[in-house]
Amino acid sequence: MFTKFSSSRFLGMAFACLQRFKQQRIHTFSLLFALGLSLTLAISACSPSASNNGTTQTASPNPVASGTTIRIGYQKASTVLYALKARRELEKAFATSGSSVTWSEFPAGPPMLEALNAGSIDFGYTGESPPIFAQAGGIPLVYVAYDPWSPKAEAIVVPKDSPIKNVAELKGKKVAFAKGSNANYLLVKALEKAGVQYSDIQPATLPPADARAAFEGKKVDAWAIWDPYLAAAEAATGARILADATELAPNRGYYLAAKSFVDAKPDVLKIVLDRVKKVSDWAKNNPSEVAKLLSPALGIDAPVLEIAEKRREYDVLPLTDEVITKQQEIADT
Repeated sequence: MFTKFSSSRFLGMAFACLQRFKQQRIHTFSLLFALGLSLTLAISACSPSASNNGTTQTASPNPVASGTTIRIGYQKASTVLYALKARRELEKAFATSGSSVTWSEFPAGPPMLEALNAGSIDFGYTGESPPIFAQAGGIPLVYVAYDPWSPKAEAIVVPKDSPIKNVAELKGKKVAFAKGSNANYLLVKALEKAGVQYSDIQPATLPPADARAAFEGKKVDAWAIWDPYLAAAEAATGARILADATELAPNRGYYLAAKSFVDAKPDVLKIVLDRVKKVSDWAKNNPSEVAKLLSPALGIDAPVLEIAEKRREYDVLPLTDEVITKQQEIADT
């Protein structure tokens, strides 16, 4: 539940946040985190979804210009946004204003953020690494919220009959992963912990579908991947986990928006986040229903998806100093 802030307190906190970044000499791109934090606090300040006594209230309609189009980027494996689309929650929210919602599907976070840069979408969700690569490329994005994914929801796996017993034995081996993804960062940190140089492996940068085909065809020796693809590989092939993200990577997810969208339509963004929160709460309490919803789209059996659902956490949270600092560590790496 978002905390309510007075406008004066919000401005003071935002200014203090920016000053703290300046004093600590954190890299330039972190100012975008400050913008994201400021935006989240601003949304919190005017949000009717929480009161001072913690009682949930029904959100009242916000003024949205008639004819507004809200463009959302999503991945089938991104549970909340896929469920948001399937349940038509945004369409319901904007029905009375005459606004519309369009949805664009992407295989992974990096191409989604390329679309955001091109002006094709306004809002999306990715793992922790794609926005860093996007920022390095100059894409004007804003972090507006995060969710606390579980570190058990991504891992490095090998075939069940592989002679490889630990991450150190990946030296000289071919490892598949999606470039710029959260699994990319997990692989880097796992190799670092095992004392293996990144240059000592043979990277095979592949999207999930191609990586699974290569993994099953024994064309790669290992695969760094996230749920539900991880759970599916375990169930279908007996894939064996060498290491998950425990003590290696937080494996958080981020809700991101184009800065132009944030600046021009903060009222629309507030409604979007309200509905995202509603669906996130539903998903958290209904893993079986979520699995049944995702199964036809992903082509993965519902019982397998339920395993993946129970390995992750749900929420829609405002950014904190701890989250920002960890994202900076990922960027530095």
